[in-house]
Amino acid sequence: MWWIYALLSAFFAALTAIFAKIGIKGVDTDLATAIRTVVILLIAWAIAVFKGSTETIGGLTKTNWLFLVLSGCATGLSWICYFKALQLGKVSQVAPIDKLSVALAIILAVLFLKESVNIKQAIGALMIIGGSVVLIFA
Repeated sequence: MWWIYALLSAFFAALTAIFAKIGIKGVDTDLATAIRTVVILLIAWAIAVFKGSTETIGGLTKTNWLFLVLSGCATGLSWICYFKALQLGKVSQVAPIDKLSVALAIILAVLFLKESVNIKQAIGALMIIGGSVVLIFA
């Protein structure tokens, strides 16, 4: 079941690139990111309230809060950089290079979370890195 959500995530990420490229034409990318963030904020809170997830907010630990805030900061910085890259480059180059985050996440998971990686995952990560290098210099 996880892979269905992963495929949907990839599909919506692809739409994000197309919609953003059209939407940022003649717009400051920081303003565009702020508008996008408000929309995401409203959708995320609506889903959390609808599902009743907000009832468990009191059970979050300091560690939960710290790393969720850090994750939010990283996401925000990623979006700001992504929109600026889209404004300056082609979607066909920016979107795949953005997915270099997959290989970086694998490397960081090994280093910081002590996750193990099998040969197929390692080869896949190396292929992503190689493809990103090709696209940067294409």
